[in-house]
Formats: sequence, structure tokens, C-alpha cells
Amino acid sequence: MLLSMVHHRDVLPYLLALKSFAQHLLPSRVVVVADKTIDANDEAMFRQQVPEIELRRAHEFERADVSVGGTWERLMAIAHYVSEAYVIQLDADTMTLADIDHVVDCFKKNVSFTIGTYDLQAKVSVTEVSRWAQSHCKTYASPHIQLVCEAALLTAAAAGDPGKFYIRGCSGFAGFGRGSFSPDDLVALSKRMQQQVGDAWAKWGTEQFASNFVVANIPGSEVLPHPVYTTPNKIDHTTAFVHFIGPHRYLKGIYLKEANRFLGRIHRARA
Repeated sequence: MLLSMVHHRDVLPYLLALKSFAQHLLPSRVVVVADKTIDANDEAMFRQQVPEIELRRAHEFERADVSVGGTWERLMAIAHYVSEAYVIQLDADTMTLADIDHVVDCFKKNVSFTIGTYDLQAKVSVTEVSRWAQSHCKTYASPHIQLVCEAALLTAAAAGDPGKFYIRGCSGFAGFGRGSFSPDDLVALSKRMQQQVGDAWAKWGTEQFASNFVVANIPGSEVLPHPVYTTPNKIDHTTAFVHFIGPHRYLKGIYLKEANRFLGRIHRARA
């Protein structure tokens, strides 16, 4: 299944992300975890464009001992659904440009994955990442919460187990094999991290850290190869999937160009 958490402002981009992806891997189910900003007109648009869409409200996936807000409800929803299906988390600010053979292969083999960041394209030990993050934290007066959490990987997230792993990836595009983890796993991780970093665990960015840790410790999980799966500032002739993260959506008009190219293909196919 494809699962996304969608805000009112991202309804149309989400439909583009969904439909461009489905050209290459057709989902059997589509679930939207609706942000509180989603209104009746948005719901009507969803149902018109994707008649069998399953709409759930974010508050349905709130759970005690786990942060509320950000995209935590999305990750908890994935933990709920992964008991019955292979779940792919697809952000609204993504677009599929060409065949995504690696993702299709992961799905067929029930292998979990995440899109990487270009500074660390690998699954590495929590010991290595903790040391790296601790050294980088010292260079900032107020380091980002994800970096703070990564510095606590070994002691908190991995509960002192050096055999655990971490992927410095992005939760915007990730696949979770059927039966790969559970809501209780998220609760346990959240409790350990909250004890370590305190109230900062409620900040935006902790869900991405949690997603990275979860995927990394699912046996056989992979990091998608870069730049086949990348951000628009790193696109080359091999790129098949783009995450238009943050200000990169507007970089050199790439998003608009690729959106028009995709819509042109759809119109020609219907003609």
C-alpha cells in the first residue's frame, strides 16, 4: 500500500506524487493520513481522483508515550498497517520520473528501504554514527534535534547494543516490509529517547530520526542508490525519483518542468 500524510496546501502536489509513482508500481491500497487542515473539499478531491482511497484522521494514530504532531502520526500509522501489507511512505513533494526497478524489487522481496542523503549513503553501526554526530554537535551552539538524537544513538536508541544500525536517510520516501516492526517498537524507542533528550523529543525532526533507525534495523533493509533516487540539486541522466525537499522544489523550475512532462504523457495516453 501507499501511505501519505497530507496537509491542505499539498493536496494537488500529493496527487501528482501518487499518480506519477503509480505509473511504475500500482498500489493495491492508498491511505491518506489527513492533517487537521484537510477539509471537505479536499476529501471530495481525493475521492474524485482516487475513488477507493482510504482517508484516516491523524488523531486516530496518536498514542501515549509517543510524540504528537510533526509526522509522528504517519509513522504510527505505518506501524499499524505494516502487520497486513508492505507499506511505502510517499511524501507529497516527490515525483517519479522513470522506472523505479530497485523499489519494485524491494517490494517483491519484502525488503525495507529508505531514500538516503548524499552525505552518508550506507547503513552503518550506531557506534560510528554516534561518534560522528557527537563531534558535529560540538560545532553548533544549538544543534538540530536530529543531530542531537543521532549523538544519543548508542546509549539511548540502541540501548547500548553496538550491533544496531542507522541510516542517515529521509522519511519522505521509505518502504517497510510486511511484519517488519510494530507500534510497540515505536513506543519503546520513544520512551528511551525521551529519557535521553527530554522535552526536545517533541520537536519536529524526531520522527525522521525514528524512521531512519527503524528501517536500518529491519533485517536486509537497503538504502536506495543515489543519484537514481535523489533531490533536484543532484539530478543526473540516471535519476528516476526526486524528493523536492524544502526550497529545492523551486530550483531551476525542475518541478514545474517535470510536472508538465508527466501531465503531457498522461494526456497523450488518453487521446
